[in-house]
Amino acid sequence: MSALPSPEAGAPLFDAAAIGAVLDAHGVSPATCRQLRQLFTDRLRAYYDREPAGTSIVQARTAFVDFLLRRIWAAQLADVPGAERLALVAVGGYGRGELHACSDVDILILAARAEHIRRMAEPVARFVTFLYDTGLDVGASVRSLRQCVDEGRRDVTIATALIEARLLAGDAALFDQLNRRTGPGQMWPTRKFLAAKLAEQRARYDKFDATAYKLEPNVKESPGGLRDIHTIGWVAKRHFGARTLHELVEHGFLEQDEYALLIDGQEFLSQVRNGLHLLAGRKHDLLLFDQQRELARRFGYRDTDQSLAVEQFMKRYYRTVKGLSRLNEMLLAHFEEEILLARRSDRAVPLNSRFQIRKDFIEARDAGVFRRYPFALLEIFLLLQQHRHHVRGVRAGTVRLIRKHLHLIDDAFRADIRCTSLFMEIIRQPHGIGHELQRMHRYGVLARYIPAFGRVVGQMQHDLFHVYTVDEHSLFVLRNARSYAFPDEKIPALELGYQVFPNIPKPELLYLAALFHDIAKGRGGDHSVLGESEAYEFCRLHRLPEFDCRLVAWLVRHHLLMSKVSQRQDIADPEVIRAFAATVGDQLHLDYLYLLTVADMRGTGPTVWNSWKGSLLSALYLATRRALRRGLGSPIDAHEQALDVRRRAAELLPDEQLDPRQCEQFWDRLDDDYFLRFTAEEIAWHAKHILRARGDQPTVVATRDFPDRGSTGVMVYTRDRKYLFAAITSTLDRLALDIVDARIYTSRDGYALDTFMVCDLNGEPVSDPARRRDIRAALREALQADPLPLHAPGRRVSRQHKAFQVATEVSFATDLGRDRTVVELITKDRPGLLSQVAQAFAECDLVLQNARVNTYGERAEDAFFITDADGHAVTDAARLDRLRAQLARRLDEQATAA
Repeated sequence: MSALPSPEAGAPLFDAAAIGAVLDAHGVSPATCRQLRQLFTDRLRAYYDREPAGTSIVQARTAFVDFLLRRIWAAQLADVPGAERLALVAVGGYGRGELHACSDVDILILAARAEHIRRMAEPVARFVTFLYDTGLDVGASVRSLRQCVDEGRRDVTIATALIEARLLAGDAALFDQLNRRTGPGQMWPTRKFLAAKLAEQRARYDKFDATAYKLEPNVKESPGGLRDIHTIGWVAKRHFGARTLHELVEHGFLEQDEYALLIDGQEFLSQVRNGLHLLAGRKHDLLLFDQQRELARRFGYRDTDQSLAVEQFMKRYYRTVKGLSRLNEMLLAHFEEEILLARRSDRAVPLNSRFQIRKDFIEARDAGVFRRYPFALLEIFLLLQQHRHHVRGVRAGTVRLIRKHLHLIDDAFRADIRCTSLFMEIIRQPHGIGHELQRMHRYGVLARYIPAFGRVVGQMQHDLFHVYTVDEHSLFVLRNARSYAFPDEKIPALELGYQVFPNIPKPELLYLAALFHDIAKGRGGDHSVLGESEAYEFCRLHRLPEFDCRLVAWLVRHHLLMSKVSQRQDIADPEVIRAFAATVGDQLHLDYLYLLTVADMRGTGPTVWNSWKGSLLSALYLATRRALRRGLGSPIDAHEQALDVRRRAAELLPDEQLDPRQCEQFWDRLDDDYFLRFTAEEIAWHAKHILRARGDQPTVVATRDFPDRGSTGVMVYTRDRKYLFAAITSTLDRLALDIVDARIYTSRDGYALDTFMVCDLNGEPVSDPARRRDIRAALREALQADPLPLHAPGRRVSRQHKAFQVATEVSFATDLGRDRTVVELITKDRPGLLSQVAQAFAECDLVLQNARVNTYGERAEDAFFITDADGHAVTDAARLDRLRAQLARRLDEQATAA
């Protein structure tokens, strides 16, 4: 069979005559139909390759499947007695006439009675088998009229599929009976149907965390996706009997510009969905990273200095679904008022001369309110905060008025003292700040009022770390910052934050910093520096005192500082604390910065925050607070700090039932560096296991939980030797453990005392006692081997990680205060990474003292503190170059193998 010709410009994509001629010539057989289906898909792919297409492909494929099924029905059943009393019905999306490039085909074979189904069982089974043999992704049901009614009454999903039923072939009178008996007068009256669809949508939104801004969104099911448009259509059809969305314009539910927005959004999403299907060669609705990049290319986007092509494409996607979600919300609210609230009293309760409450919803008192009083575009959100207990939301008509008057929010509006005062009053309210700013965002007010915020709407970063778009992330951070004000919620991550929050005099400054901290992303350059000036000018415009303006600007400028210091520097080093304290300057700035940092990290993504990172931030906060109280002019002496830790560890010895004299003799073998690297609690734990070990050269492996750090400690004490750290880390990796921190210490007499903080791959401590025993046993076995085992990575790289490439970067700095070299490594995260790095250090005869392990999505940004064999910083440039080459070779080879 020859290929179907590519459609010429202006020619129909589906050519019934050409398809019919092929079937006439070769016969209606599964093989012929299967070849035709593949040829037609190739024709669609060629058409799409010229230019992304949506509705044209949907209509063509629907017409093709209609034609094919009718011919198969006729060939299989035309001469079968009793078949004339069956109906072949398209249902669901197929019934709606909405088959994307590889959508499944849902059909119903309908009979008047169940007995007739039993009599026709064999020919119907042959027909359905024939369809499967063609390669169509068919979902077939065979039901009697009574079964359809019973199933539809029980399940609103089935009732919805029947709403969109369309006759393909067979008994038209029987099909008419189906429509009559499944109509709103017989089942699922409009009120009940709407309530069920609202509940269904809420459940669907909850599956996606109520946000359309997922890294890999579902084009069909995510909020703002095609399913939101379907929901509008279902309710319209149930309520009005509407066959098309345009009939909502005729009924006054939609305005023409809103209808145009709806159709444009539907066309774009159909283009994207067709592209996904054609790229995958099957039904596939998740917009995965690889496909995002390819579709960005197909849609004509190109990389620029400011943003990648894929980021531009996804920005359009996110803005489209946001607009569709907004329309869905407004229209469903309109239906709710019209249908569910129709029986409630229509009496209006005035709030002021501009707004009133009707049926528990706030509304403008007349259509000219916003034209006469533009500041009312902000006032309505303040009223919603102040009357939150008895106002459920905004009436659909008023939402439409707000959207129509957004053009009034201009420079004059932003400078109007009534508007600036209203905004600050909103952000100073005791309740509803995050909720109403989110509503302002949905209605488009926030993006107009803060133009810089408008520029980041839909702005994404193409990586695994930044889960949400900049606008959505900023509002998440603001809501997280609000959580400090409600300690009764008892969120474990906020335990210290609950104590710090009452100390800040003006919480609104924290909220402004949260709103502005990422506002300059996507412009090129340092977004913290650019955002600093944006935040300062906004605060000045809102007539904040100069000190407050500078504080908010400082927080935006330094919003990444605390997380970087806590995760990438050695916060046990007094010099690190002193330098950080000098940057912070005073307790007030420290308090605000700590609260903002925790809120920011918790709002970046569900896997970014964990108890370990929280413990690092808490430790940095408390150490800096002590340094500030002591005074920056009199920093704590390192030796004095080491003695203090040793004294506190000695106080814990009675709990461990150890001989204090034996402990002191052991500690005398260790220098100040040991006592600076570990807490008193850890030091007592080490001593407990090491001093109870037997033999002249003991090997000790111990584990314990650190609930305050959200991790499990693993301690190894053994004679130091080459590749020791590499062997330990490769063993831990083989055990599917995630190393979040590693501290390496070598005593004067040549013993390694290495401590690791590990989590299971789900980010939780290792809680199972049997699993902890397995960890200890595996490490003991590895440490007794000669040579030490260096296991290959025991885990596979995830699909998402494979979609990204990260070039390996190695840089060096000298930590003069501690006479050591800091190796900063940026590379692609992968199993076995630490072991490869450790082997590179060993090959270059370098001693690893400490490691700070950080993962940002697909990127590993780790810091390693090393010395030469004599315990000094590595200053030889040639030696550092060899190390850089060794790291690059090992890591690039490993990345290629993965």
